[in-house]
Parts: sequence; structure tokens; C-alpha cells
Amino acid sequence: MFVRPDFDPIAFSIGPLAVHWYGLMYLLSFLVGWGMATVRIRQPFIHWTRDEVGDFLFYVVLGVVLGGRLGYVVLYQPDLFFHHPWEIAYIWQGGMSFHGGMIGVFIASWLFGRKTGHSFFEITDFVAPIVPIGLFFGRIANFINGELIGRVTDVPWAMIYPHVDMQPRHPSELYEASLEGLALFAILWFYSAKPRPRMAVSGLFLIGYGCFRFFCEFFRQPDAFAGFVAFGWMTLGQVYSAPMVVVGIALMIWAYRRRDRVAQASSR
Repeated sequence: MFVRPDFDPIAFSIGPLAVHWYGLMYLLSFLVGWGMATVRIRQPFIHWTRDEVGDFLFYVVLGVVLGGRLGYVVLYQPDLFFHHPWEIAYIWQGGMSFHGGMIGVFIASWLFGRKTGHSFFEITDFVAPIVPIGLFFGRIANFINGELIGRVTDVPWAMIYPHVDMQPRHPSELYEASLEGLALFAILWFYSAKPRPRMAVSGLFLIGYGCFRFFCEFFRQPDAFAGFVAFGWMTLGQVYSAPMVVVGIALMIWAYRRRDRVAQASSR
């Protein structure tokens, strides 16, 4: 007997106002992320204030929401620009791109750095261990919305999505929540608990997310409007994630070589 997730996307209503689970998950991710950021600034090698954390949260919210939605439209459904431009604002229906949100956060980090004097990679190293929290809640929102469904399978834990069809499918949203969210958070939180060379934490994030996302895409149904886009088996998610691994490896190599050169120069 397969599980049939069939959630109401509306968590509750207050008069004519409908509050969607999707929005609640995003709100929860920002609140928990803010809490974890205040924990990180207690580490003696991190030189941030609580006020800076609060200010940066504002930048991150804008970067995630605007970048995530515009990234989804540009990278996955550019037709919305021309045929249904008003639907670009319908974020409660889902349709947020992690890669677009990441670019949005990069821009927000650059702007915040110009204001505060923190370097770009100082900011990304600080926020990288916290990002998987948002990814976790985001994937749970996808699961509640019944979107980003998995491929047809016969595994015992398969689920049926009645609004799609009656075939058992991988709960790929939960795979991604577990790996891109919980597992990546544990790896980065442990790794960043000690001083690391500048850019190393950011590099490990790119490697970890890129690898986990690439793997999970093998269980996720390709978007109907895109299908397989490379070699007959690669999805858009894999195409966008593979370069992240390469860039992440390059950043970590650069970070440790730079640290070694500084150490050698100071010992002379």
C-alpha cells in the first residue's frame, strides 16, 4: 500500500486572507536561519554583531525571494515573461529556483559587503552553513505542494500523488530535504566550527550542494517543459549543479594554497 500525500496548500485562513504552507515554510526558514546565525557569531573567530545579522537577514530575504523567483522564470519557464507575466509574482504556487536564489544571495552579499566593509567571501563563508536550513524547509514546502515529484518506482516507500497520476513515485522532495538540507547542514556546521581558510567553507558548500542535487536528480521527474537536456539523461538541475562542484573544488584548492603561501611568508 503506497502513501498518498494530499495536503491542502493553504495552512489556514483569516477571513479572506489565505496563508499558504509555502509561505510559512519560507518564514520558518528565515527565522531558524536568523537564530543559527546568532549562534555562529558567538564563535571567537567570527567578527559579526547581532545588528549586522539582522540587517543581513533583510538582504537575504530579498535575494532569495527575488532571485529565486526570477531565476525560476529565466532558467526554467521563460515563457512566463511573454505569455503570463503576472504569474511571476505567484510565489505561493511554488516555482522557486535554488540557483536563482543563490545568485540573488550573492548579489545581496556584495551589496551588504559594500555597506559594512565585510569582504564577499567573509560573508558567504558565514552564511554557507546556514543556507541548508532554508533548503530543508523549502523542500518540505515542495512536498506539501506536491511539486517536483519523483520518477516512477516500485520501492516500498514510494508515494502516489493523486493530482498527477496513480503511479507510485520516489518522494524526491524528501530525498532532497534530507541530503541538501539536513546532511549538508551537518557537514558544513561541523566543518565551520573551527577557523578555516577564507573561501573554504563557501567552496565546500558548492561541492556538497552540487553533488547532492546531481544525485537526487536521478530520482526526480524531469520538468515536463524541459525533459532531459544533455546526453539523453541529464536534467536542467544537473546541468546547473555540475559547474558548482567544479567551482567549489577550485575555491577550496585556492583557499588552502593561499593559506599555505601566507604561512610560508610569515615564517620567513
